[in-house]
Amino acid sequence: MKPAAFTYHRASSVGRAVELLTELGDDAKLIAGGQSLVAMMSFRLARPEHLIDITHLDGLTGIKRIGDALHVGALTTHRGIEVADLGPDFAVLSRTMKWVGHLPIRTRGTIGGSLAHADATAEWCNLAVLLDALLIVEGPAGRRQIPAQKMFLGPFTTALNPDELIVEIVFPRPAPRAALTEYADRQGDFAIVSAAVDLGQNVDDPGTPLVVLGGIAPIPVRATPGPDFTGPVEPHRFGDFAAAVAEHAEIREEAGISAHYRRGLVRTLVERACKEAAAA
Repeated sequence: MKPAAFTYHRASSVGRAVELLTELGDDAKLIAGGQSLVAMMSFRLARPEHLIDITHLDGLTGIKRIGDALHVGALTTHRGIEVADLGPDFAVLSRTMKWVGHLPIRTRGTIGGSLAHADATAEWCNLAVLLDALLIVEGPAGRRQIPAQKMFLGPFTTALNPDELIVEIVFPRPAPRAALTEYADRQGDFAIVSAAVDLGQNVDDPGTPLVVLGGIAPIPVRATPGPDFTGPVEPHRFGDFAAAVAEHAEIREEAGISAHYRRGLVRTLVERACKEAAAA
């Protein structure tokens, strides 16, 4: 199928993009890599009357380290992260990119676009929640920060206002012992379940891995093993920990994919992610 008719606008700056979003309202959509939006338009799942192209805006690409934090421009591509030397503190970002679609998708798709699209199985959404990322967004009132845990409100729904766009993603702390893994029926397909783990940053329960699950609910979910599982999680307990997380998780039932099937995947993937994080 072909997209419905639309009017194309090429923004000359972030400020101009915001002006166009404000002026055109709900009938406008931003386009950068277009790897999600164009497909939805082709199937008539999205029918924006106006497309605002921000692909060539200055200042929205690049990666820089400021203190302990990593700052990533919203138009930086998945491939840009995949091939970047981020050092051991943020290597989990580069390692995870192998799960993002196929090489052409990674070459065109952008980090900001993935976060704004807000697919609950998207790797960037799960990484952002796991690593306490801050999303820097710009709108008519200027810039503000949205913590990743408050960004995702429901299926493809975010805390972004209609006249705001993501300009930068900040990962505020190192994560040298983190990993993400997932399962899809075919390589490059959307994940049925993903599991992201950080072995070193659970401030609420030191010694217990921090876990974020994708695919079990409409948004990425921080998961726990429940109150019956106690004590630090040493490598020999990764299997027991994963089983406890799977048992305690609230998992959606979906046509063709049962909660029981997803629960088994959670158990397997959490254990695998723990082992990969420990070996990082």
